[in-house]
Amino acid sequence: MAGKIKNYFAGGNTARGFHNLYDSNLQGLDRLFILKGGPGTGKSSLMKKIGREWVEKGFNIEFLHCSSDNNSIDGVLIPALKVGIVDGTAPHVIEPKAPGAVEEYINLGEAWDAKTLSTHKKTIQKLTAEISAAFQKAYDTFKEALDIHDDWEKIYINSMNFQKADQLTNKLAGSFFGKMKLNKQADVRHRFLGAATPKGAVDFVPNLTEDIPKRYFVKGRPGSGKSTMLKKLAQLAEERGIDTEVYHCGFDPHSLDMLIFRELGIAIFDSTAPHEYFPSSDGDEIIDMYELLIEPGTDEIFAEIISKISVSYRNKMNEATSHLARAKQLHDELEEIYIAAMDFSKVEQIQQKIAEQINQLASVGA
Repeated sequence: MAGKIKNYFAGGNTARGFHNLYDSNLQGLDRLFILKGGPGTGKSSLMKKIGREWVEKGFNIEFLHCSSDNNSIDGVLIPALKVGIVDGTAPHVIEPKAPGAVEEYINLGEAWDAKTLSTHKKTIQKLTAEISAAFQKAYDTFKEALDIHDDWEKIYINSMNFQKADQLTNKLAGSFFGKMKLNKQADVRHRFLGAATPKGAVDFVPNLTEDIPKRYFVKGRPGSGKSTMLKKLAQLAEERGIDTEVYHCGFDPHSLDMLIFRELGIAIFDSTAPHEYFPSSDGDEIIDMYELLIEPGTDEIFAEIISKISVSYRNKMNEATSHLARAKQLHDELEEIYIAAMDFSKVEQIQQKIAEQINQLASVGA
């Protein structure tokens, strides 16, 4: 029987620049292969191929998706073997903690023709600079969108009943954890619920929660306390020794969008746009923060200003996405140069060497 694939983002193009949560997801690995090499050198294809081979063998794997390219991955983990392969090139440079003992650098640059690349030196430098500039424009525009979003939040924060918010959090904590206190340190993993990509907002909520019997869909407006409630629940779970998957907002990494307590069979997530979902299973439940915590009539009183803010915010998000799309277009041009200079038979040999090492590790652990 084939294993299952868990999909998520560990890096994101955010209003605070590129944000990296890789370390949290690589903790506890006994072996980590860090791939080096330029764009178009086959890193993503290599990782996908090895990942799928282990899925077919019945192992569960995790794909760490690339927020800058919808068709690429930045890593693959095989948790049962405590093995991972990651793209260690910028912007997610990974520093080894035990070089040789745990981490091993794999240089895909061995498979390219340096002479061919040297003839394109100026074009490579120009494209690289233009890609960096496009990303910076995206980050700056996302920051402008976040400032607009902050104004949106203030409307609801000023109309919120904080005492009721605390009561709701305490009620959920009691329902989730009761008096539970596990005699172990919690395994806490930080990831992104979704990501701002060249094709807009993307998330993997259905994939991540498909095996969870009890799902809470948190509805509400900006500033209605969703993230604050999740932060309090996450802290409490960690104090109680409960393993927690903490999913940050792909737009603002300081904000939380989802918690999964797999030991307890519980997921609770912000189910508003751009990751809006509705109950589809018996164990699904809606928590409406606007209905429970916000002064009735707030939407109507501030309808005109909310409408203006909403339009401004959407326009800025679309503008930022266009800069990501431009970066992707330039990156594709850069990839073409490298692809033309690659000997992919050598990449195949490198892949086979990694596969053999993983097989050896699996047989030792069997």
